Amino acid sequence: MGNMCCACVDQSSVEVIEQFGKFSRIAYPGFNFVWCCIGERVAGGLSLRIQQLDVRCETKTKDNVFVDVVVSVQFQVVRESLYDGEALDGAGGVRGFVPGTPAFYKLTDSRSQITAYVFDEVRATVPRMALDDVFTAKEDIARNVKEELQKSMSSFGFQIINVLVTDIEPAAKVKAAMNEINAAQRLRLAAYEQSEADKVRIVKAAEADAEAKYLAGQGIARQRQAIIAGLRESVQTFQTEVTDVSSRDVMELLLITQYFDTLKDIGLSGKSNTVFMTHSPGTLGDVSNQIRNGFMQAMAGAPGGSPTTAAGPSIMRR
Repeated sequence: MGNMCCACVDQSSVEVIEQFGKFSRIAYPGFNFVWCCIGERVAGGLSLRIQQLDVRCETKTKDNVFVDVVVSVQFQVVRESLYDGEALDGAGGVRGFVPGTPAFYKLTDSRSQITAYVFDEVRATVPRMALDDVFTAKEDIARNVKEELQKSMSSFGFQIINVLVTDIEPAAKVKAAMNEINAAQRLRLAAYEQSEADKVRIVKAAEADAEAKYLAGQGIARQRQAIIAGLRESVQTFQTEVTDVSSRDVMELLLITQYFDTLKDIGLSGKSNTVFMTHSPGTLGDVSNQIRNGFMQAMAGAPGGSPTTAAGPSIMRR
């Protein structure tokens, strides 16, 4: 037993057994004897699991922007390459002499080999694209890398499961510039929308103001009609009861009464402004004349109106 050794192989792994430096056989998961007396030894092992290699590659785009492209390669040792064409019996054992295992003997460092192929393909593809196109063509880059790796690594006993472009990172200043461009575009759009909202608000306010002024004008017109009708009725009533008073005297009396009522309202209002005006008995006649003349001019300027017809024949008679 002193000339016999043992080797325990992990699940989803294999060990390569050599005899006097030459490949002898494959040790599978579990307990395996290594006959040291006849020159056998464990040369190394291979994992049959799916492995992942992350490669960060710096390259330049078509518009002269340097970016870091991170490519994740998922690969696996092809189980059939362990036997190099030999047959298997029913129990899974190997019959006959096996000349070699490509995945173990043909490559010294499989990860370095894959990294070199990734660098070569990425630096051949990305420089033909602009920076914006690189972000949208991630799948094309990954497909090109996978096809190239599959052609190259299959002869070494490796299978490329998948290739993913997981990150595209330009320089910090370039990212800041891209963010500023995007922010400027969004601010411009926001300003346009804000101006459109202000336009709608101003137009609606103008329409509301015009409608309010129109309604206010109608109200003022009706108010003046009511005032004229009231004055005409007051003059007619006063002349009926007092026969020796002319229409002019009645109008002056009514205007003076309105004048004093106006002064009373100004005095009672706490929010009224100061009004400077001539106030003496001699000027009351001037005030009444000015008001009467204003009414006459307004009625004379109205379409189809005249001083006699608008205020009634009794107002203009002396």
